[in-house]
Amino acid sequence: MSAFNRKVKLTVINDVICPNCSIGQHELLSAISYCQEVLHLPLTFEVEFMPFRLIPLNLLDENTKVSKDEFFSGTFGKEKYDAFQAAIAKWADEKKIPITFKGMMSQSTRAHRLSRKAYLVGGQEKQLPLLCTLFKAYLEDGKDIADLDVLSDIAEQVGVFSKEEALAFLRSNELEAEINNMCNEARSKGVTGVPMTVIDGKWVLNGGQCSDVFVQVFKKLAYAGVSAAPSPFAAPVSEMPSQVHLAA
Repeated sequence: MSAFNRKVKLTVINDVICPNCSIGQHELLSAISYCQEVLHLPLTFEVEFMPFRLIPLNLLDENTKVSKDEFFSGTFGKEKYDAFQAAIAKWADEKKIPITFKGMMSQSTRAHRLSRKAYLVGGQEKQLPLLCTLFKAYLEDGKDIADLDVLSDIAEQVGVFSKEEALAFLRSNELEAEINNMCNEARSKGVTGVPMTVIDGKWVLNGGQCSDVFVQVFKKLAYAGVSAAPSPFAAPVSEMPSQVHLAA
């Protein structure tokens, strides 16, 4: 194995309303922890989360809310929605993470603005705790992550802003155009489902991968050394059909 410590840049495109994105984040962080604390691979990781709106604004604007049950049933149909819930519940039971489909489905732009601001303020040290707390609030506690009080409380809780600063930011239009542009650019490049993980800007893992897949990828990067050019992968990085595709 290379004696040099390689920095791996992971760009994760996700949406905070997406259960598979929450699962993917758990699996990715578990893999990073295992590689660093158990395998002691000569890798450091920089993770940046980028926004994606599964639900276009023309289908759900900032001021419209609908129950998750109603939305997913109408989008998938009852049979597919039941299967989707069962798959999520199986993972949640194994990990002892109480994911719920109760609560409201809201547009995610405000949460993405807050996430982006956290990254600009303090990189992954600010963005990652914020996103973890957003996912918990939305998918475990059934809170509305478009609600200003919910978002400002989370921002204060993880130390991005005081509640008053967060409210002032959320009531402004700061970063709104940037988030819209980033979401539109992702769709223009063919992204229709998330999560998607881009490794060093070169290789892509589509869908909610398990931690073992990430570990195998990181092992190959560690053995390939600092430059890893050409690709350390013998074949294209595998793809699992576990993305969420809600609307084109």
